[in-house]
Amino acid sequence: MGYLLRNSVEAFLTARFEVKAEKLAPDDPKYLALQQQYQRENWLADAARRVAQLQVVTHSLKAIHPDARGTNLFRPPTELPKHPEVGSHVLSSGFNEDVVGNAAALDVYKFLKVEHGGRTLLSRVLADDDELAAAFSDDLDQGREWLRAFARIVEPRGIEASHTRAKQVYWLAGGDPTVDTDFHLLAPLYAASLAHVVYQTINDHRFSEEAKAARKARREGEYSETGFHEYPNLAVQKLGGTKPQNVSQLNLERHGTNYLLASLPPNWANRDLRPPLFVDSVFSRSSFGRRPGVRQVVTALKRFLATNPPPNVTTRQRRDKHLNKLVDELLLYAAELHTLEPGWSASPDCSLNRFEALWLDPRRADIDPDFATECENEEWVDKVSHRFGNWLNARLQHRLPFDDAAFRFWKDSLREVLLHA
Repeated sequence: MGYLLRNSVEAFLTARFEVKAEKLAPDDPKYLALQQQYQRENWLADAARRVAQLQVVTHSLKAIHPDARGTNLFRPPTELPKHPEVGSHVLSSGFNEDVVGNAAALDVYKFLKVEHGGRTLLSRVLADDDELAAAFSDDLDQGREWLRAFARIVEPRGIEASHTRAKQVYWLAGGDPTVDTDFHLLAPLYAASLAHVVYQTINDHRFSEEAKAARKARREGEYSETGFHEYPNLAVQKLGGTKPQNVSQLNLERHGTNYLLASLPPNWANRDLRPPLFVDSVFSRSSFGRRPGVRQVVTALKRFLATNPPPNVTTRQRRDKHLNKLVDELLLYAAELHTLEPGWSASPDCSLNRFEALWLDPRRADIDPDFATECENEEWVDKVSHRFGNWLNARLQHRLPFDDAAFRFWKDSLREVLLHA
């Protein structure tokens, strides 16, 4: 095993040497000097010295501000506390480490990223692998010394410190905001490993052949086995300018691209919202069913079910995905009607059945005691869910054979949501 590891080490050095010496004649003194430089023990001795100029990190400071000088951290996801929000803790064991420091020494990091037997040299270094020490040198003590030097690449440099150009946030940790000592001063770092996964995921969703094919199918009105993702108002922040390597290695691999997801309130369409007058139910063709989003989801669900998919978990998941979108549209529709003047359902022009009025005009309860009493009774939930199930079955039965079981599923799905809304 040791000689195979040594072969991997020497293969890396040979490849580096060939690139450097490509344009040099074999009798050129520079060629001979490079030969000596890339001899295994010579190069390792130099690399063990230069590795002090680098630090492997998961959270970096330079991405916050290019002139910031302070602490970077290496915290594997498995060492981070778990919580429901998305963060670096959700990354798998195969996460991407980043490296910061002197860009001229990045060849040392590339060396440590060489894989052998499914493991990187860095992982073997951190495991204090004697086989790797033996691959480094015939002198095992010397090999171990180099192992220890390379292992320091994950350690912070100096004492933990922030910088005047770094971001700092006062966080209330105690109970009294008028007491200075109840605040902690936080210095947020850039989640480099997480940002790289976000970059890779978004690029795959935007530019992969699968995504392109799905978008083409949508444009042409054809069925696609896979969906696609959209990222509205996606912004791109360039880190490092023309020298992204000065920020970090992963930033260089991304060409400085850092995606910023839109963090904005919903931009509601400015349209004339009117109450559903002169109809017995919003599940008529003139109300909820005419909304573009509703028509789109129903059409997609109809197309999917028309393929007669097998009764398995995948089919149920895809069906539920369409149904969840439809329920979201219904809740959005109800939320819009909730913004109307309370009591609109009491208008003589409103023919809406009582149960849907209780659902869609809940603030009428503030001015109508009898209405308030009926609102407290959850009978309307069952009635509205029943009507929804009937409506959806009717929309789908034009082409598909549905029975009472399907109706109960549509009905129960909405009922569960309304009870917890």
